[in-house]
Amino acid sequence: MSNDDLMNFASEPEPTPAVRVAPWKILVVDDEEEVHRVTALALADFTVHGRPLQLLDAYTGRESIDILRQQPDIAMVLMDVVMETEHAGLDAVQAIRNDLKNRFVRIVLRTGQPGQAPEREVVRRFDINDYKEKTELTTTKLYTLLHTGLGLHRELTAMEQNRIGLEEVIEASASMFEQRSLSHFQRGLLQQLAALLYARRDAVIVSAAATTAGIAASDNGNGLLVVAGTGEYEGMEGRRANEVLSANALEHVHRALQDRLPMIGEHHFAVHFATRAQVEHVVYLTSESRFEPSDVRLVKLFCRNVNIAFENLALHQEVRESQRQLILLLSSAIEERSPELRHHVARVSEYSVTLGRLIGLAEEELESLAIAAAMHDLGKIAVPDAILNKPGLLTPEERSLIETHVEAGRRMLEGQRGELLKSSQTVISQHHERWDGLGYPQGLKGNAIHLYGRVVGLADTFDALTSQRCYKEPWPLPRVTGYLREMRGLQFEPRLVDTFLDNIELFEAIRARYVGGALNN
Repeated sequence: MSNDDLMNFASEPEPTPAVRVAPWKILVVDDEEEVHRVTALALADFTVHGRPLQLLDAYTGRESIDILRQQPDIAMVLMDVVMETEHAGLDAVQAIRNDLKNRFVRIVLRTGQPGQAPEREVVRRFDINDYKEKTELTTTKLYTLLHTGLGLHRELTAMEQNRIGLEEVIEASASMFEQRSLSHFQRGLLQQLAALLYARRDAVIVSAAATTAGIAASDNGNGLLVVAGTGEYEGMEGRRANEVLSANALEHVHRALQDRLPMIGEHHFAVHFATRAQVEHVVYLTSESRFEPSDVRLVKLFCRNVNIAFENLALHQEVRESQRQLILLLSSAIEERSPELRHHVARVSEYSVTLGRLIGLAEEELESLAIAAAMHDLGKIAVPDAILNKPGLLTPEERSLIETHVEAGRRMLEGQRGELLKSSQTVISQHHERWDGLGYPQGLKGNAIHLYGRVVGLADTFDALTSQRCYKEPWPLPRVTGYLREMRGLQFEPRLVDTFLDNIELFEAIRARYVGGALNN
């Protein structure tokens, strides 16, 4: 047996919650009150497959349809054929199967007029369990009929639950593959497991107050920290697991981490995952609802699929981190070229992320934007120091040479397939384009400029205007904001300028952290 097929079960007993066994719902449909009374008397105190019976009454075929529409979990119908019409029962059965699409309820036709409808034809057309004369149904035969019919209903509903469960496994696994960060992965895993285990409950067991709670936690060598929480653990993110979980829960978690196998109890579940960087992760769920054997099969299948996603995501994270470190090294090299560029890269990156967050970019997009913004001046490595650090204004020839840094930076990253490097190449290529199409090097206009290029272009200009340069003093804030308003719709996208100026205090606070004071107002 492979490790994938192994599963630990808790050795200590779990407290059994107070539960009641849900009854089988039996609908008696007949226009004679005496039939209802006699049926109730015959079935009094019956228990079938460990569950009692709950009788519901209908006196016409139309009434039976209304009841089944409201209560589709009815397990069996004892249906009279002749009621308000000669074929009222048959019409009702046809509506139940075709209109209500209820293929799980078991139906027994009862008639007091033998030969009213051909038995073989009725059984074939209407998917009924049996066709009996009312005089045939003694108490013993009625019990046998219920035992067989309810057993079949149980099997049909179990098959449907398994089908739904498998669909949920496939859907949940697919959503795991879509996650792009380990923190999002863990939150999603916690939610999907909770749904898979506890949202798909059969009506057989009903808990008086069923609740679900759980955590996703990680250990990178500094102890097990909560990454996400649900139920009573919601809002516990960032806290140590031993401060949040009970002693029993901690034991389940530590056993899952130690044995590297899913831990299954009657009311809890713990699963371990590890990244390629040997960071340990665990997901723990607990519920007052009992953990069913069918759930174990679904969770095993789900965990196999999730493990593939987890490994792929860990590899993706490693590649992404390698790209990030490479980019940071390159951006540091850029800063070393000129004392005046020191902190310029960091400020532009912060300005860009702040503006991106204000316009609603997702966290993953902000991470890419931060890295790409730090690379916007990569091509200046190819510009001679004499021009890069020249005091005073540049000549037209020198200005043209400076502008070649865009193409130089683009070529340096040309052909790179990494997501961060491709985003960086886009920003390098487009941060000097203008909204009105008069920028360089391609003369792109409006939305043809990538959003990252538009954001970084505005952030770069703000930093250049507010910073000391060898050829100029920093501009006072009113002059800077006035220039941005003047260039709204020309150099910069109007929406970005409006958002930037509406939140100017955020950007001024970033600048002040680096230069030790605010600009003159």
